[in-house]
Amino acid sequence: MRVGIAQERREGERRVAATPETVRQLASLGLEVQVERGAGVASGFADGAYAEAGAELVDRLDPAVVDVLAHVRPLEPEQPGRLRPGTITVGLASPASELGTVVALAEAGVTAFALELVPRISRAQSMDALTSQALVAGYRCVLEAAMRLPRFFPLFMTAAGTIPPATVVVLGAGVAGLQAIGTAKRLGARVSANDVRAASADEVASMGGTFIDLDLDAAADAAGGYAKELGEDRAALQRRLLAPHIAAADVLITTAAIPGRPAPLLVTADMVAAMKPGSVVVDLAAESGGNVEGSVAGEDVAVATADGLGTVTIVGMKDAASRMPSDASRLYAKNVANLIALMTVDGAVAPDFDDEVVAGACLTHGGEVRHAPTAAAIADALAEAADEMAPPTDVAPPAPPAPPAPPAPP
Repeated sequence: MRVGIAQERREGERRVAATPETVRQLASLGLEVQVERGAGVASGFADGAYAEAGAELVDRLDPAVVDVLAHVRPLEPEQPGRLRPGTITVGLASPASELGTVVALAEAGVTAFALELVPRISRAQSMDALTSQALVAGYRCVLEAAMRLPRFFPLFMTAAGTIPPATVVVLGAGVAGLQAIGTAKRLGARVSANDVRAASADEVASMGGTFIDLDLDAAADAAGGYAKELGEDRAALQRRLLAPHIAAADVLITTAAIPGRPAPLLVTADMVAAMKPGSVVVDLAAESGGNVEGSVAGEDVAVATADGLGTVTIVGMKDAASRMPSDASRLYAKNVANLIALMTVDGAVAPDFDDEVVAGACLTHGGEVRHAPTAAAIADALAEAADEMAPPTDVAPPAPPAPPAPPAPP
């Protein structure tokens, strides 16, 4: 069977779905690997390294000749139609926001595996791309903040005076948030953090941060270690209690995300304006709606401070993991190869749907959408479209035509 690796073509994407190391891993399973020339150049992997690892280099990957297509970003809606029925795809699929592509995958008879859907269990950790890429993003967002902050992160004691350490606040203590805490600590900052999940206090402490205890009534834990969205009353209370901590910070980093939902609003424009002039806010969730009011994915936005003495910079992160493409690809490609290896028997990729990892990661198979929440979202979207196209029912039917007038008398 042939595994195909194409160059990613979405703007800003520099990662690749295979490295020379994972090409060797796939070849050792009895699989042939085709790699499009230039696919790994942006990540620091030369064509020659792929060829030396055993890959066949092609000028342009033909999706119709591969049995397995590995990719980084979700496919475009027109791409599934170029694949043969029964082709297997492995990559990030963003099913909640790419419903058109999901429908196209099902209609094309493609068996698609979405790495976002890999169950968060111990046996599947080596295939968990969300975790591996969040680690890269959490690290990168601290560097983005440090480059923009007009002062040092660490404490410096000099003959000319003492420079106190920067104060960093991190909202969200998942993988990205914990990596942000650890990175900011390694740079010498004083770090505190908050999360609505019950276990987050110990996790923050384990990375050297100080937990901000807001004394909310109950934790908001969801399945798989994620957080669930707070009700509006509790969310408003959370913002009010966080306000003084944010106002005192030099750097604010927000990483809160809810799978399949827009990012929760944690920080209002007024809270940003209350920060010190020169402060930096990095919104890692900008691409999914943003944790910070006014953040724009891929842009730096200057917000005037309430005292009128300066501005605060809001950094809307976009393609965070792609800004460190070499190590991000190294981790991501290993996630992809490990999932393919799980499904490979005697040189053939044959998914066993009795395996909870395989079944859980499957998005489409046999012409159907196998992921129930995505199938429900598609049904709702189709119903909404049908309602919009239906004629209105509250309009009175047109009046019958008037009878002809009687002929005039002679």
